[in-house]
Amino acid sequence: MNFRAIQSLLIGVLMIFASCTNGKMTSKVSSPDGKIGVEVSMVEGQAVYQVSFNGKQVIEPSSMGFDFKNMPSIEKGWKIVNSESSTGDSNWEMQWGEKRVVVDQFNQLKLYLEEEQAPNRKMNLVFKVYNDGLGFRYEFPEQEGMKEVLITEENTQFNLTGDHKTWWIPGDWDIYEHLYNTTMFSEIDATSLRNHASLAQTSIPNNAVNTPVTMKTDEGIYLSFHEANLTDYSGMTLKVNQKDLMWEACLVGSLNNDYKVKRSLPFNTPWRTIQIAEKAGDLIESDLIVNLNEPNKLGDVDYFKPMKYVGIWWDMHLGTRTWDYGASQDMNSATGLKAHGRHGATTEYAKELIDFASENNIGGILVEGWNTGWEHWIGFEDREGVFDFVTPYPDYDLKEVVRYGKEKGVELIMHHETSAAPRTYDQQMDTAYHMMNALGIHSVKTGYVGKIIPKGEFHHGQWMVNHYRRALLKGAENKIAINAHEPIKATGLRRTYPNAIAREGLRGQEFNAWSADGGNPPEHLPIVAFTRMLSGPIDYTPGIFNIKLEPYKKENQVNTTLAHQLALYVVINSPIQMVPDLIESYKGNDAFQFIRDVAVNWEQTKVLNGEIGDFVSIARQDRESNNWFVGAITDENEREMNIKLDFLPEGKKFMATLYLDGDNAHWDKNPTEFKIEKMEVDRSSELKLKLAAGGGAAISLMEMN
Repeated sequence: MNFRAIQSLLIGVLMIFASCTNGKMTSKVSSPDGKIGVEVSMVEGQAVYQVSFNGKQVIEPSSMGFDFKNMPSIEKGWKIVNSESSTGDSNWEMQWGEKRVVVDQFNQLKLYLEEEQAPNRKMNLVFKVYNDGLGFRYEFPEQEGMKEVLITEENTQFNLTGDHKTWWIPGDWDIYEHLYNTTMFSEIDATSLRNHASLAQTSIPNNAVNTPVTMKTDEGIYLSFHEANLTDYSGMTLKVNQKDLMWEACLVGSLNNDYKVKRSLPFNTPWRTIQIAEKAGDLIESDLIVNLNEPNKLGDVDYFKPMKYVGIWWDMHLGTRTWDYGASQDMNSATGLKAHGRHGATTEYAKELIDFASENNIGGILVEGWNTGWEHWIGFEDREGVFDFVTPYPDYDLKEVVRYGKEKGVELIMHHETSAAPRTYDQQMDTAYHMMNALGIHSVKTGYVGKIIPKGEFHHGQWMVNHYRRALLKGAENKIAINAHEPIKATGLRRTYPNAIAREGLRGQEFNAWSADGGNPPEHLPIVAFTRMLSGPIDYTPGIFNIKLEPYKKENQVNTTLAHQLALYVVINSPIQMVPDLIESYKGNDAFQFIRDVAVNWEQTKVLNGEIGDFVSIARQDRESNNWFVGAITDENEREMNIKLDFLPEGKKFMATLYLDGDNAHWDKNPTEFKIEKMEVDRSSELKLKLAAGGGAAISLMEMN
């Protein structure tokens, strides 16, 4: 055992202990650095926990328990019969992602609970405390008289210390594609956001929020609530108890059952997580969510290579091309059943995009609308059996596109839209993935647009959580990486299954092209970076250069500057970054050089500054070189910021290329004006940036010989 391990063990012994005062058993555990403290007590036979940070409470005493259909609730009448403490201090390596090496250091407390009266049921509570937050979960061990549970609700509380400022989206059981709201906790009104005209499906049964949800206290402490390792369980929303200033767990249900989760014993619930930080940027740098997942079960997934990719996709949102062969389904509501030359997924067009990708350091191409079934994919009640995931339309030669791509060094990314009919996908998954593997296609973008069939199930309930997992496991068997759209939220499973490369799970770029409410405001991504991005990689599709969408969608636009779009390639964490605009928008534009140069897989990440909903700047080092890239974005307010380059290595010179907002740039009035500056820099350098309203800055730092 090395010195660090011995030191950690001794600290762990000091940080985990139990005491008995006035007959009340209290167990405590603290983070390795001692800043976060958790105290667990039995109050009238019910488990209650509380959390402190730097000696002050951030979570007041909060109760824990369950309601069941097939047995009495777990609440009062329990006792602690044993406890165990342990510590961990190790490193593990991400195969791809925002950093290579992750430190996994924690102190753990495990409490063994037993019911005081017959049938003396048993349940364990596990608290794992890191320097950046904590996770806790319930464990149901194998036991007599309790073989299966039907959970009607999980009664986990998060009792807040005040009316905190909160960045939230409603606890929709079907979709995460809502704009973020910024209110005080007491002002949250999720039910007012029902029946959103721009959403394909929505279900908001109560005043609750989806996670991650991030808060800022009056003392300036940042809290973010989420869950980790969501396995064979319903997604958790957080119900708003305005009277008591408290979050209360509310599991996603099903209209087909009078329970929310069905599990056989033994099993563990997902971890309930609280990230705690003194600076907003520390939330982004936190590894809590991935650390609370199991180690890699797949081994090396070298069949997936992080990449940028072009695609036949934005065309459909602009209305210049259609998904379906007959053009009966497109964003401009075109009618007619005969092919007329507007179908997007043609062999000819795919080859044109492959040529462009090959010439510009772009490794992949996504082709949507290639397979039969798109004429009947949305707006119909009966969507089962609609899509065929192996049969192309007549104008698309799948094998030829794959062959041509390989010749040019460009990989095809498969597309499987299920139209929210997962049973149809389940039936064809084996065949479709086997065909992909045989052709040398190793990644797929899946989609689940619409209300789930069978009726009564929701995207975020246990039934669909298990479907998403089947796709992931079946993909791994066939060397397929999954980029899921309309997904269940990310909960850190990319550590265990590194073929889970990215997912949508937010209001994406496409809303700028057709949403009736004006698209995504300039503050959208400065909020997303501190909320949705905390859960895992995002497929947002940055990089639109034709900001005003002319001449295609004059009533819509992207609500940022062009420099802001460039910066998103660094700000947004994803091992796959789309280059989505029509290729004519990129040709001849000097700003495109940043997209050619920017990496997608990182050695390390540094958050340089940031305030939620206002601005953020992030620096990331390319995993394949010593080059660094910086992205900075702001909301609707212009601002100046100083960027210190002290993250650069000592004694090295770098050529900095700055892609900046033009002097008169503005997200609405003048969004495409930009300028490029070059200078030699080192770690002592400081860059003074001026970001326009809705603007940004993208910087490449190339090591000089």
